[in-house]
Amino acid sequence: MPVTAADLLPLCVAPTHVYRGWFILTQCGEAIARLGRHPLLVVSPSRYPSLESDLGAIAQAHALQVAVGSFRGECSEATLAQLRQEALAHQSDLIMGIGGGKALDTAKLLADQLELPVVTIPTTAATCAAWTALANIYTEAGAFAYDVPLRRCPDLLILDYGVVQTAPKRTLVAGIGDALAKWYEASVSSGHRQETLIVAVVQQARVLRDLLFQQSVAALNEVGSAVWQNVVDATTLMAGMMGGLGGAQCRTVAAHAIHNGLTHVPQSKGTLHGEKVAYGILVQLRLEELVQGSQLAASARQQLCQFYEQVGLPLNLAQLGLQQASLGQLQQAATVACAPNSDIHYLPFAVTPELVLEAMVSTQVGYTPKAMDGSAC
Repeated sequence: MPVTAADLLPLCVAPTHVYRGWFILTQCGEAIARLGRHPLLVVSPSRYPSLESDLGAIAQAHALQVAVGSFRGECSEATLAQLRQEALAHQSDLIMGIGGGKALDTAKLLADQLELPVVTIPTTAATCAAWTALANIYTEAGAFAYDVPLRRCPDLLILDYGVVQTAPKRTLVAGIGDALAKWYEASVSSGHRQETLIVAVVQQARVLRDLLFQQSVAALNEVGSAVWQNVVDATTLMAGMMGGLGGAQCRTVAAHAIHNGLTHVPQSKGTLHGEKVAYGILVQLRLEELVQGSQLAASARQQLCQFYEQVGLPLNLAQLGLQQASLGQLQQAATVACAPNSDIHYLPFAVTPELVLEAMVSTQVGYTPKAMDGSAC
């Protein structure tokens, strides 16, 4: 068979090294120092004070000259431009990303642009950004702009359960929602493929879904337990590994496209990435019902709604905090989700903004939640 351009793209499967354990951050100084002596930190401002002492101890023990970059929460073009100047002024030879998904994406993309090694240290289990060779770019207002494939996964990932344990429980709930999408999207985009690695990824996505169904409630009730650690590994590591192994041929579909659209609604600023993605899964399944009359999709949506109630994921627009969003704003979100280059078009049928809007406002059709007040989960 002829070789296509997609076949020539390298698979960025995993970070070069992954260290994970309880309270291991200060023990990883030597591994960090091997990568560089003048690191620039891209760190979430809200989390830096709690880690400043440990990072200072690493710097002192290994003679690192550390600078803290001016990251303010958005992985935007303006932020990246400012950080490039700071990295050059500091003569940085290493980038360290510390925080949630946007801090880690910023660090990875900055390192890619400067051709420097990068260390990722997730402070929540809300996404698999610490693992992947991908970064999402947003506007200064937090609206999704585009994504950027990177040349490699991070050189070092440090997953310190002691750090992640201190994050709000809501972040793990969001990570569960984001990781669940692996199955619902990969099974649609790639479930028909016969290539060995793609088949493996789709089956891993099913295993991931089942693990989350079985262990998430206990994990949220027993923070710091073995089952909690299992779910943290699932959302931060396993989900990322599947994206790396599947590559560009195992794509996101509607759930992430709906997320991208919703970021253009100002009222969504207060919700997390995985919360919007989780709602997007319901919209994707609703689309399959509306267009294809799929009873399998209807059953899957009912199952997910029950699970969402158990763990606290949003069932509808109101629970996403969008009860005050205007019809025009929701129409704009649906239009962004259906942009010509959107992954929503990997659905096996044509999709229009009008159809997406109908699916968005009717995700709860046929399901009556226990809590009827529409309050946020």
